[in-house]
Amino acid sequence: MARWLRSLVGALLLLEGAAALSFLHHRYEEMVQALFRVQSQCPYVTRIYSIGRSVEGRHLYVLEFSDYPGIHEPLEPEFKYVGNMHGNEVLGRELLLQLSEFLCEEYRRSNERITRLIHDTRIHIMPSMNPDGYEVAAKQGPDGNGYLTGRNNANGVDLNRNFPDLNTFMYYSGEISGPNHHIPLPENWKSQVEPETLAVIQWISSYNFVLSANLHGGAVVANYPYDKSQDQRFRSHRRTVNTPTPDDRLFQKLAKTYSYAHGWMHRGWNCGDYFADGITNGASWYSLSKGMQDFNYLYTNCFEITLELSCNKFPPEEDLERQWMANREALVAFIEEVHQGIKGMVSDENNNGIAGAVISVHGISHDITSGNMGDYFRLLLPGTYTVTASAEGYQPQTITTTVGPAAPSLVHFQLKQDVVRKPPERKNSGTRMNNKALHKKVVPRATRWGTRR
Repeated sequence: MARWLRSLVGALLLLEGAAALSFLHHRYEEMVQALFRVQSQCPYVTRIYSIGRSVEGRHLYVLEFSDYPGIHEPLEPEFKYVGNMHGNEVLGRELLLQLSEFLCEEYRRSNERITRLIHDTRIHIMPSMNPDGYEVAAKQGPDGNGYLTGRNNANGVDLNRNFPDLNTFMYYSGEISGPNHHIPLPENWKSQVEPETLAVIQWISSYNFVLSANLHGGAVVANYPYDKSQDQRFRSHRRTVNTPTPDDRLFQKLAKTYSYAHGWMHRGWNCGDYFADGITNGASWYSLSKGMQDFNYLYTNCFEITLELSCNKFPPEEDLERQWMANREALVAFIEEVHQGIKGMVSDENNNGIAGAVISVHGISHDITSGNMGDYFRLLLPGTYTVTASAEGYQPQTITTTVGPAAPSLVHFQLKQDVVRKPPERKNSGTRMNNKALHKKVVPRATRWGTRR
């Protein structure tokens, strides 16, 4: 009897997994149900939270995977995927739902690679940043979907042209040599962005994300910063000028990680376009202002790329399984890229973490900062680097370290408090005078020359 019961339970679990991995388009309610189903199947390593609401009041849900959901563990990096920023570009939305179910299923099966990934990484998955736009596109479906139908949010705004334009600030602040990290936002920025954009900005300000990708459609290529060329501020027409960040080689490696793990992106020829290795600098393709990718790099510690995943923005359901198989390994491999470079703690002499300490790498003019607990994460290619940690009120510390091709190198900093030197006391000849004697000596001089107002 017990053996029969175990067989029945096993069969039901297989059926449950098969049903969960069905390849269908999900409207908003169905998407929410899919997320909560994953959370119920893997309750100890997942959490669902909302970062805000869309114009029409739909939640912007995020599914988190971690061995301690809801808690940031020191030295454990934060990673995020964002899908469906353009409402009619739907493949990313479905892939992230599939990824969520895949991570849960493989964790339950004790898959060593997935278990290690979830235990060592805090993964945040937002299937839809623009649920209102998706509903507009879904009403027409794959067959009748226009190229722009449902692209924008309910206010008719393109969310990937809605972030504060920090590129222009950088270019005007001394051309390309201007500040290019943690650029402050303009005072009136909240009045200039949509509810969805506001929610994302507050989200990425609250979590110390290290690596990210946002998923789009309409092409097949991995796109990396900068998206906006410096020349765009001089000309109204589009410019295709390669505009690299100080971390250009690293971004190319991140983009190639996805491209070469993908079924066919790395081949170059897709959708009538050719991109060598299946990657491109954003501005080299076409210049884009106020995009989310550049904003992440210029405002936070997060390195983000944009993944264009399908020629058809709204592929038919019969194509979803093929697309999932083409992207599954790439989606997992890209998350693993968060574990490279250096990481460590910045603390004081009493081993208290120092938040907001600046981590500078000699020769790369882009700094990152430590999180609230004092831990930091700096993505780097293999090589030898000279790294400096500095914080207000402390003496800076510089360490030379070597980064290997596998796990990140641990580099801890312990900063000594900056000693404020007092100015030397004025030496008096003879006996030191008290205030009354000093006053008596000064008064005759004042009365002689007259007191000035």
